[in-house]
Amino acid sequence: MFKAEGIHYGSPNGIFEVIIVKRTYKVLRTDMELFGAALVQAHVYVVSVDEELRVAFEDYGGIVAEIKPESVKIAGKIFMRDQLEFRIHLVSGERPE
Repeated sequence: MFKAEGIHYGSPNGIFEVIIVKRTYKVLRTDMELFGAALVQAHVYVVSVDEELRVAFEDYGGIVAEIKPESVKIAGKIFMRDQLEFRIHLVSGERPE
């Protein structure tokens, strides 16, 4: 069985099952947003978005440890800010600003 972000493919009997889970997230673009996530120790995950707006999961991420103009260090790994998107999940009832 393959499992990714609320979508499950495959089963023991060969029948495909698709379960879609809606999640609200906020994209962290600015230094202040990344600093805020680091301050409250929010779990930040990393995705890439191509020219056709297809999203590819890159890393489960973790807590922001270091913020530089060109990169962000999360859970011991360095990610380039101009190539990737950083997100946090919002809990039910929260709205992205």
